[in-house]
Amino acid sequence: MPPSKSDIESIVKAADSGSPRRRWLIWGLVLIIAATGLWFWWSAASQQSLPVYATQAVERADIIVQVTATGTVEPTNEVEISSELSGTVRSVEADFNDEVKKGQILARLDTDKLEANVELSQASLTATQARLAEATATLNETKDNYDRAVLLEQKHVTTLEGLLKAKAAYDRAKAALKSAEADIRVSEANLKINQANLEKACICSSIDGVVLDRNVEVGQIVASSLQAPVLFTLAADLTSMQLQVDIDEADIGKVKVGDAAIFSVEAYQGRSFPAAISELRFAPKTVDGVVTYEAILSIDNSDMLLRPGMTATADITVEEI
Repeated sequence: MPPSKSDIESIVKAADSGSPRRRWLIWGLVLIIAATGLWFWWSAASQQSLPVYATQAVERADIIVQVTATGTVEPTNEVEISSELSGTVRSVEADFNDEVKKGQILARLDTDKLEANVELSQASLTATQARLAEATATLNETKDNYDRAVLLEQKHVTTLEGLLKAKAAYDRAKAALKSAEADIRVSEANLKINQANLEKACICSSIDGVVLDRNVEVGQIVASSLQAPVLFTLAADLTSMQLQVDIDEADIGKVKVGDAAIFSVEAYQGRSFPAAISELRFAPKTVDGVVTYEAILSIDNSDMLLRPGMTATADITVEEI
């Protein structure tokens, strides 16, 4: 049964009739607890906002100013081997990573048609040589006839018409000789062209290096009428390579040729490789409104760890105290 209104009023009066000292004691205890909690909260907050100091013994060291740039590792000399002729590939004699020497055969084209053209040019040259000999003999004959006609005309033995005919024949013989001589030069030129084409059917290396890429197979038809196809990509000695990095325009004034640098690649975590700036190019590169300039760093790759195309991050030392 819930308490009546009179019961509640009696309980309130009994509580109000308690000792004032007791009430003050309770309120004081509450205030102390609240103050203690507030102090702990403020102390913890103030400790979090205070800086943490670490001490270190004073020592003398170098001050180094560096410029950071990224780029790729590339061969010092890269050559693309193409074919000037069209034809069918008869053989491929070099493959990826092969070391080749200058003049070494990389591939061959089918030479049946080229050899036929050379034989045709040789035959044509022989024929024109024969015509030249015939024209020379005719010239000598007409010259003798003309000289004889001149003597007879001086002695009034022959007519003027006969002299003119002899002279005309002699002039035609001289013209025929010049024509034969010109035909000889044309035939010789055609023979040289066809011989050169026959030699170009052998696709050879133009440098000492390594085959980086091969884009040709036996039986492939090479069409060079519009654009010479790249059949092989060769790199010069890979023991000496270069790092091409892009330096921001804000830092380009700090670097100079000869500055030392170190760089790292993803393939060898925690390892640095030495380098030095060998060239600073003036041509700007603008990408998304950012202007950079290319720097070339020389690399010693005697251990053959670095490969063309590796992405590298370089730290260039521009000042050291």
